[in-house]
Amino acid sequence: MIQHVLDKGRQLSSSPLVKKHAVGGSFFLVVTLLLGFLLYSTVSWMWDEQRLPLSNIVLQGDLQHVTAQDVQEAFEQLNHIGTFMSQDIDTLQHSVETIPWVAHASIRKQWPNTIKVFLTEYHAIAIWNGNKLLNSKGTVFAGDVSEVQGERVKLYGPKGTAEQVLQAWHHYNPKFQHLGLNISSVLLNERRAWQIILDNGIRLELGKESLDERLQRFFLLYNKLGSKAERVSYIDLRYDTGAAVGWIPQEDLTQEKTDD
Repeated sequence: MIQHVLDKGRQLSSSPLVKKHAVGGSFFLVVTLLLGFLLYSTVSWMWDEQRLPLSNIVLQGDLQHVTAQDVQEAFEQLNHIGTFMSQDIDTLQHSVETIPWVAHASIRKQWPNTIKVFLTEYHAIAIWNGNKLLNSKGTVFAGDVSEVQGERVKLYGPKGTAEQVLQAWHHYNPKFQHLGLNISSVLLNERRAWQIILDNGIRLELGKESLDERLQRFFLLYNKLGSKAERVSYIDLRYDTGAAVGWIPQEDLTQEKTDD
């Protein structure tokens, strides 16, 4: 009987403690739900396209050919520009790098609605196949040839040979400069035979093999030609020894001087 009374007393004394824990748990649950709702509302607001549209472009870099309009048009090609939160930087970067003159793009977002675009342009060192351009590494890019200022060497070759042809120009042009000449054009045809045109109009037919030896033969011949060199139309060096020289007809040469 005494034991029963004691157990009942413990039950009575623990009841306020249970209520205290229940109230604390309820409060914690309410706070958690409230924070979750606030977080959800904030994220939803930030991802709402009407709230944080990307509407401002800041273009940076030493640019001669690419304009803010070009960048904007590249972005407009995307199916979905998105918001400050939803748009992926890599997607924007790949889009800008489709602009012909862009070699590299670095993009970052600035709160709340700005895209900062830093661009590096290609520098054209040669014209490739008449309608494209090459940089110093032999990379072909589709910049507008008409925008190139100053003279550029004209290089031609099958697909995938741009770097090879560019290296040939780099290698041989200094040798011609010793004679006061420059290469104006280098052509590698489909049969992998080489042709060089000099800035004085002489065309050199070099063939596929022994280019160094054949050019050395030209240098010796050119020194012997003296003033007669202005009458040369082409020199065919595709022989084991010697060369075939094509001459400009005298009447044509006279006409050229009259036109000058």
